Amino acid sequence: MLLRRSVKKIILSSFALLLLFLMYLIPNQKDKEYDYIVEYVNQDLIMHDIFLLDNNNYLAKTEIIVKEKEEEKLAKELIEDLIINSPNEDKLPSGFKAFLNENTKINSIEIIDDLIKIDFNDYLLDTKKNLEEKTIEAIIYNLTSIENINKVLIYINGVILNYLPKNKINIPSPLTREYGINKEYNLKKTKNITKTTIYYLNSFNNNEYYIPVTKINNDTSDKINIIIEELKDNNTLNSYLNYNTKLVSSEIKDNNMLLDFNEYILNDYDNLEILDEVLETINLSIHDNYNINDVIFKVNGKEIYKNKDKVLNN
Repeated sequence: MLLRRSVKKIILSSFALLLLFLMYLIPNQKDKEYDYIVEYVNQDLIMHDIFLLDNNNYLAKTEIIVKEKEEEKLAKELIEDLIINSPNEDKLPSGFKAFLNENTKINSIEIIDDLIKIDFNDYLLDTKKNLEEKTIEAIIYNLTSIENINKVLIYINGVILNYLPKNKINIPSPLTREYGINKEYNLKKTKNITKTTIYYLNSFNNNEYYIPVTKINNDTSDKINIIIEELKDNNTLNSYLNYNTKLVSSEIKDNNMLLDFNEYILNDYDNLEILDEVLETINLSIHDNYNINDVIFKVNGKEIYKNKDKVLNN
């Protein structure tokens, strides 16, 4: 019996010593200092307009997070976002895709006043015929989305690009948004040709974005009238502009465009409200066709909105 008790004590003592030893090896969690890897969201990241190819092969205006602010670096980032399998491809919004050849490289970028020169390797035009001109349109619209950039010169290995071989068309120099985007032709004669770019609304997974379409025809009306009539009548893309809307008058004053509509532009007559989507499609269309500062919306002579901001207190 005494032997058993002695053995038992020895076992208990040994177990207690083992526990003490383990406690020594494993420090108190309260006393231990940890090195945490904390990933901070860069507060300098900003949203910027970008024109990407959607699932219907329209070049469309959406937004993307960009890292760069300096003009040349931002230009490089926006164009590299268009390249298949680029490091940036994962950040493209759902419903959009990169489409430039994956071997496309930017050799150099130079900005002089409002002109940007961009030089590519010869993979830039190694694409399908139906994407050749969209490549040029995407470059123009993305680079001119940068503030103060209005003109673009495209080079291939140091030689200025002035011809698209697959479509066999000449392109002007320098390039501006006057070149057009998602072009639709309705020509009856070769004289009095006009180009009017109009923005329509589309969505993917409840995320709205805007599709610019350049209408090329023989309509010699003022472009603002073409814009409003097209937004009312278009059957394939959306604008939400009521068919009975009438543009009563328009004028440019102090570099602002003043538009006076009848009440059918309103979606809420009592509160004099215009849908944001209607304001945006008209605003974007006007700014692509006119060099003005602001668009002022009136209804039956009363000023309601300036661009998209409500200016009338009810």
